[in-house]
Amino acid sequence: MPYTEAPGARVPIRMWADPDTVESAAMDQLRNVTRLPWVHGLAVMPDVHYGKGATVGSVIAMRDAVSPAAVGVDIGCGMTAVRTSLTAEDLPDDLGPVRSALEAAVPVGFHAHTTPVDPRRVHGLRTADWDAFWAGFDRLARPVRPRRQRAANQIGTLGGGNHFLEVCLDDAGAVWIVLHSGSRNIGKELAEYHIEQARRLPHNSDLPDRDLAVFVSGTPEMDAYRRDLFWAQDYARRNRDVMMGLALGAVRRLLPRVRAEEWISCHHNYVAEEVYDGVDVLVTRKGAIRAGAGDLGIIPGSMATGTYIVRGLGNEASFNSASHGAGRRMSRNKARKTFTEADLVEQTKGVECRKDAGVIDEIPAAYKDLSAVIEAQTDLVQVVAHLRQVVCVKG
Repeated sequence: MPYTEAPGARVPIRMWADPDTVESAAMDQLRNVTRLPWVHGLAVMPDVHYGKGATVGSVIAMRDAVSPAAVGVDIGCGMTAVRTSLTAEDLPDDLGPVRSALEAAVPVGFHAHTTPVDPRRVHGLRTADWDAFWAGFDRLARPVRPRRQRAANQIGTLGGGNHFLEVCLDDAGAVWIVLHSGSRNIGKELAEYHIEQARRLPHNSDLPDRDLAVFVSGTPEMDAYRRDLFWAQDYARRNRDVMMGLALGAVRRLLPRVRAEEWISCHHNYVAEEVYDGVDVLVTRKGAIRAGAGDLGIIPGSMATGTYIVRGLGNEASFNSASHGAGRRMSRNKARKTFTEADLVEQTKGVECRKDAGVIDEIPAAYKDLSAVIEAQTDLVQVVAHLRQVVCVKG
């Protein structure tokens, strides 16, 4: 659908969602963003909802500035999807062993590897230059440097919350492995450190929202944040690559002929240097993927509503962006109070996954309708494939 414009303080808010259906707290957040003097433009995706720091499903283009709280604490969070050589007929009738193998290979929740994964032993790993990557750790903000061992042990781990690792089938019966994760604890600690640093700067004293404190170009604080931010984004990408390699290895032990035939990866919580209207800007995608012309992206739903593989159409009005998922329609606390384990069992019928009280906040009914979210952005992406999960691993 074409976007609509909601009035902002300085720039219009381009929305691929009906402003009347967006909660007032999220609209207030969006209007506060437009009041920042550095904002070049703001686009809002159909999965929009209120978020900590900034609205989830927002794309903020700034000139010579960036807000670390708008980026959030899970720097580089995103998705990886691999189409394998397997088909539905290759999968066993009982998918319990597949789920168990994945859970044994990839630590979830607060768990980590007891020793760092050796990337040279991970089959099909996409990332290289690991020595150069780790050399950058010693240049990060001083308070996080004691966390090097923990950061190393968490490479190749899933985390909790809405992060997941899935086995899916597309409409042609091809088997995909799909995962969602980010920069783990090291990204969180870097973000929290820089958010606090930004709040202390004098130019942020009169902002409409304390969470919108920014760093500005040409300052040592901005230089330090960009260094740590881009390192953490690289960490997140490497984390997903190692996890995918471990997951493929786990499946290979059960189904030896599996091969990776297509590998797609995208951040949806990150900053990129881009140019719009002839202006160099820093684009913060807070719960949004890049959808430049031809870019392949991944838009997941919930534990039982599948995932879309999409191709970007390069719509500059959205700053070449699209939604990152279905988006929550209900807070975690409200979901826990509203639904029961029996509801979870019913809503995840046909999926091999956890069905206990610990994941009720991830129940499909707590999320928006994914098909409606996709339909609202037909001018941003075209659908390449729809996947439905048959195994879902949660932290």
